[in-house]
Amino acid sequence: MDPLLVGFFGIGILIVLLFSGFPIGAGMALVGFGGFAFLIGLNPAFGLLKSVPYSTFANYDLSVIPLFILMGSFAFKAGLSRDIFDAIYKWIGHFRGGIAQATIIACACFAAISGSSLATAATLGAVALPEMRKYKYDDGLATGAIAAGGSIGILIPPSVILIIYGIITEQSIGKLFLAGFIPGIMEAVFYLITIWYLTFFKPHHGPRGPKFSMRERFSSLKKTWEVLVLFVVVIGGIYAGIFTPTEAAGVGAFGAFFFALARGKMSYSVFMDSLKHTCSTTGMLFLIIMGAMIFGYFLSVSQLPSNMATIVSDLSINRYAILIIILLITLVLGCVMDSMAIVLLTIPVFYPVIIHLNFDPIWFGILVVRVTEMGLITPPVGMNVFIIKGISGVPIKKIFRGVYPHLIADAIQVAFLIAFPQIIMFLPNMMD
Repeated sequence: MDPLLVGFFGIGILIVLLFSGFPIGAGMALVGFGGFAFLIGLNPAFGLLKSVPYSTFANYDLSVIPLFILMGSFAFKAGLSRDIFDAIYKWIGHFRGGIAQATIIACACFAAISGSSLATAATLGAVALPEMRKYKYDDGLATGAIAAGGSIGILIPPSVILIIYGIITEQSIGKLFLAGFIPGIMEAVFYLITIWYLTFFKPHHGPRGPKFSMRERFSSLKKTWEVLVLFVVVIGGIYAGIFTPTEAAGVGAFGAFFFALARGKMSYSVFMDSLKHTCSTTGMLFLIIMGAMIFGYFLSVSQLPSNMATIVSDLSINRYAILIIILLITLVLGCVMDSMAIVLLTIPVFYPVIIHLNFDPIWFGILVVRVTEMGLITPPVGMNVFIIKGISGVPIKKIFRGVYPHLIADAIQVAFLIAFPQIIMFLPNMMD
C-alpha cells in the first residue's frame, strides 16, 4: 500500500478513536505504533516504543511544564484569583456590565500565572458567578463571559500549549511567550467591548454593581501585588535573558509557594494537594506528548507532511487562502477535540506547509493557539462551556448563546492578526 495512503488512513483511525472517547495519548501511540510497524516492520516499531518514552521524558525542556503547573496551583491555593477579581470588581463593578468585564480582566490576569484555560475558567467561574447572580445578571451573559474569558489562559504567557508548540517545532519558547502577550491583551479588550455592546442595548442583562469609595479601591490593590511580581519576574526574567524558560518556571513556582506561605494558606495538606494536582496533570500531558512523538514518527515515514508541502506548492492559489483553510480545519477540530490534541495532531502535518509558504513559525503558532482558543467555546464540545455548566447548572444551550457574541469578536481579532502580523511579532522582534 502507498505510504501516503497509509498516513491518511492512520489519521482517520485516530480521529475515530478520539471521537469514541479513547485516551488521546494512548490513541496517538497506538496508531503511530501500528502505522510504523505496517510501513517499516514490527521490530523497528518495538524499538520506537523503547526509545521514544525515554527520549521524551528525559528532555530537559519539558521540565518547564510541571513547574508552571505547580506555580498556577500554588497561586490558586494562595487565593490570588479571588483577590484579583475583588480588586477589579471594586474599580469597575459599578458600570453597566461591570462585573462581567471585571471577570474578563481577572481571567487575563490569572492566565498570566496559570497557563491553562480550563483552570482559569473553573477558578474565576467559582469566584465571579455568585457575584453576578447576586445582582441579577442574565445567565447567558454571565456564563458566556466566564467561558470566553477563561479561553485567554492558553495565549497569555506562560502557556503550556505554546511550550509544547515551541518544543515540537524547535522554536524559542521565550519568543512565543512574548508573541502571545499583545494578542492576549487584545483578546481581553475585544471581550470587554462585546460586553459593553451587549449591555448597551440590554442594560437589564448586566445591572450595575455597588460603587466603592476610592479608599476601598486603593486598599484592594494591596492584595494583588503578588501577581504583578510573579509575572514581571517570570516573563521579565526570560525577556531580559536572566532566566531560561525552565529556570523562570522554577522561580515562579517558588515565588507562588512563598506567597501562599506568607498568606498563611500553605499547610501540609495544601502542599500535597498541589503536588498531586501537578503530578496528575503532568502525567496526562506527558502521555499525550509521548503519543504525539510516536505518531509523528509514523507520519514522517508515511511522507504525508512532505507530500502535503509539495502539493501545496503546486497549487496556484494565494498562500493566505491556504493559511485560512488550515485555520478553518483547526477551528472545526476545536469544536470536537481537546486543544492539546489539536496542536499535537495538526502541527506535524501543517508545519512543513507553513514553512514552505514562507510564513513566520512564531506568528503561525500564535494564530493556531488563538483559533484553538475559539474551539474551547464552540459547539458541540467547547470544553470551557462544559466546565461552566458544571459550576453553574445553566443549560448548555443558554451558555452557547452567551458565547456567540464573543466568537464573533474572536473572528474579528483573528482577521486583524492575519492582516497585521506586527501585532504578534513586535515584541519577539525586539529580542533579535
